Amino acid sequence: MNEGNDLLVDRPLSVEQQKFVSELSLEDIQKIDETLLLNTSLHWRKVAMIIGSTMVVGFKNEYQNIPDIYFSQRIAYLVKMGKLESQGDLRRMRYSEVRKIN
Repeated sequence: MNEGNDLLVDRPLSVEQQKFVSELSLEDIQKIDETLLLNTSLHWRKVAMIIGSTMVVGFKNEYQNIPDIYFSQRIAYLVKMGKLESQGDLRRMRYSEVRKIN
């Protein structure tokens, strides 16, 4: 991996990825959000770690076409809604952290 790319923000969804995301139902989105919240704690955790845990453990056979960046967008939404607090740049999942709000 080119270290210079490490400084960039996460890539946006491709047209194909956006197609898969647009097919998610409200129930699917709620399930994803609930699982993301289950993988957070009161202690700071890297966003990339939470996403990895959610995708690999939480959804082994579900949502296989949904990319990590969508899960990152959902975490940013949960922060915006006041369910999580963040530090770092949420547009860079490897360099940001979240935790549950007491």
